[in-house]
Amino acid sequence: MQQKKRLSLFDLSMIVVSLVIGMGVFRTPVNVAAKAQVPELFYLAWFIGGFVAFCGALTYAEIGSRFPVTGGYYKIFSVAYHPSIAFAINCIVIISSAASVAAISIIGAEYLSKIILPPAIQTETSRVAIAITTILVFYFINLLGLKASSKTQNILTVIKIGMILTLICAVFFGSQTQTVIPFFKTATGALPTWSDYGKALGLCLIAVSFSYAGYAQTINFGGEVKEAKKVIPRSIIIGLSIIVTLYLAINYAYVKVIGFEELKSAESIAAILASKIFGPAGFNALSIIIFFSVMGYVNVNLLSNPRAMFAMGEEGALPKIFSRMNKKTEVITVSLTVFTLISVVIIFYAKTFDKILNYTIFLESISMASSAATIFILRKRTAHLDKKSIYTVPLYPILPIIFIAAYTFVAFSIYADDKDAALNGLYIFAGFLVIYFVSKWFNKK
Repeated sequence: MQQKKRLSLFDLSMIVVSLVIGMGVFRTPVNVAAKAQVPELFYLAWFIGGFVAFCGALTYAEIGSRFPVTGGYYKIFSVAYHPSIAFAINCIVIISSAASVAAISIIGAEYLSKIILPPAIQTETSRVAIAITTILVFYFINLLGLKASSKTQNILTVIKIGMILTLICAVFFGSQTQTVIPFFKTATGALPTWSDYGKALGLCLIAVSFSYAGYAQTINFGGEVKEAKKVIPRSIIIGLSIIVTLYLAINYAYVKVIGFEELKSAESIAAILASKIFGPAGFNALSIIIFFSVMGYVNVNLLSNPRAMFAMGEEGALPKIFSRMNKKTEVITVSLTVFTLISVVIIFYAKTFDKILNYTIFLESISMASSAATIFILRKRTAHLDKKSIYTVPLYPILPIIFIAAYTFVAFSIYADDKDAALNGLYIFAGFLVIYFVSKWFNKK
């Protein structure tokens, strides 16, 4: 069944923004400040993260232009490498995304429950109920069709951008007086070397990469975009431009308002900015901001991940039922329902932010580096396409290589910092490879 082209440049740009801006910007600056130790390294990490994201954005813009299909993030692995690689990586991405949706829904529920519920019933059960309700509301919106869910996403994303801009304005309400001058400490107490700074930067980029991750999944919508070869590149570039600008601005606001030394161990950093603007009502204002951010993140994941599952069903990596589409609404019903159920089940086992960070980013680093590398293969296989109708990344192959090298560096930094998380990620990847070949063997039998 041929899908209608429903997504415009604005629709896809807003999807890019929401795929990236979730809860990270309200939490990861604390991790980055603690690892950086000095403001110069803190700002450098966010700047490098933004530059690497642009290298990735331009790389994925060309990939999306050359290969505009629904579930593109699965199919580029299948076409460029092997279906087993595509299956393993996308299963990891889907489970990680479902876990992130579950964990972030719980965080949003914690904030909302403090506003709408009396203290006596602000229990774990009530927070779980709110989180599940939030996911189910957007599940039913997505069942209405891509038009309804994309318009909902546009509204949520515009509100989210407006709220972040409001928080940035806290710099105009007075800044923190620096009482302690930050300095870089080494394990031995000796003067820091370039190696010490390099290791610290690598650790900073773990959290920064988490905050910038997600936009690669924009290529999942390739089969549903009007003039995909033009719109996909433009939307990724526009979306990343908005994201990088907001991130650099709000991190400047965090340092100025909270103070760099205080930022290293601060809690609820967005609440501090909100209190500067709204006074005692700051916590309520922040709670609404957090919940809108959660709603946007939940909805965009319900939009994106089922499309990868749809592609896996089309190619037989998952049962064909996953590629089933409602003829009237063109909703990928089975894939959407299964992803929603996975997210709801994981809610009961969701872990804290700090515990999932290294695990998630190590897997993300593998998938980002390997998916970006498909540009070299796609260029050869699609060399016959009209250059005028396809976006090509400038300074090729330098920018893709920078992006791949950066995520490889992050993966090694995670391995050095948390070897167990890295090895567990590799074991899970190998496990999915085994599952793929075993299921293929059973299918043949």
